[in-house]
Amino acid sequence: MMYKLIKTEGAGLSRTGAARRGVFETPHGTIQTPAFMNVATAAAIKGGISAFDLKELKCQVMLCNTYHLHLRPGDNVVRQLGGLHKFTGWQGPILTDSGGFQVFSLSSLRHIEEKGVTFASHIDGHRIFMGPEESMQIQSHLGSTIAMAFDECIENPSPRDYVAKSVARTTRWLDRCQREMNRLNSLEDTVNPHQLLFGINQGGTYEDIRVQHMKEIATMGLDGYAIGGLAVGETAEEMYRIIEAVEPFAPNDKIRYLMGVGTPVNILEAVHRGVDLFDCVMPSRNARHGHLFTWEGIINIQNAKYVTDDRPVDSRCGCPLCRNHTRAYLRHLMRANEMLGMRLAVMHNLWFYNTLMEEIRLALDEGRFESFYREYVPILGKRI
Repeated sequence: MMYKLIKTEGAGLSRTGAARRGVFETPHGTIQTPAFMNVATAAAIKGGISAFDLKELKCQVMLCNTYHLHLRPGDNVVRQLGGLHKFTGWQGPILTDSGGFQVFSLSSLRHIEEKGVTFASHIDGHRIFMGPEESMQIQSHLGSTIAMAFDECIENPSPRDYVAKSVARTTRWLDRCQREMNRLNSLEDTVNPHQLLFGINQGGTYEDIRVQHMKEIATMGLDGYAIGGLAVGETAEEMYRIIEAVEPFAPNDKIRYLMGVGTPVNILEAVHRGVDLFDCVMPSRNARHGHLFTWEGIINIQNAKYVTDDRPVDSRCGCPLCRNHTRAYLRHLMRANEMLGMRLAVMHNLWFYNTLMEEIRLALDEGRFESFYREYVPILGKRI
């Protein structure tokens, strides 16, 4: 399994080139990059979207949540049923996060030490322990294509001393993750004996800590490298600054993943700086509240001006909503709290994100990404 860098384009923001066009071969299929992973937290996209819908919506990778699936139905249940691919019906690549971000979000209910983290379930409050080995074991039971290393996601801003100590511990945890992954993949009854492991770069908004951490983990021969701990309190400008600082030190022949990001403009800016892979709950979450992405900007379908609007949400869009229904009908469904409205809106936003990535890849193929980037950064974040 490997990542192949096809070409780069841009003004050379990093010594390895700027925007990257690549192909990532996995045990469950090929990912054309740059790519956006559609977030199926509990093995389903919120809004009534199935694995079979995702195929129609041009999704390449489904992302599932280790923490939530560990709590219910339980990773042992998923393993007994053959892993996430059989459980959900999705046959393409699946990435599972490590649970680290969920532990971060439960900051008032957790206790961190060298062996791992003890925290309380958000469902019933029972105590749970998770360390590198436990995270790898859960993800092995789930049988995902790509497992994320267990790390500590640090709040921004955080004191420098704490960040440095946390990053050092995250590196030690990564070594334990790698050793446990190798052990699990060697077992005869492993769901996916070819499971891949991505490491996560941390360091808050301290450039020197970030760069040193990336240099350290780049020597470990991992299958991919992620930047974590961004979009958790810092400004977009700070996020871009950190990406620019870190990306030159990520292995050029490995895929690069920016975790939990973001808006269409965030994606364009990060591709411009050398990122290959993205995920975010934003397209589905915003859709459920009526906020829809279009090639002319963002609309709120709840607004009264759409009561009698007989146009599609986006005339350039080929999603099931825009092919078949009007803005007026979608607004009615949303205002009446009809589940169909939520489903159609989520389908639209996921189609938009996946089509945006298609257009980015095409622009890179044709050597015009820089002009595409300059044209759409001012447009895609605009509220209509």
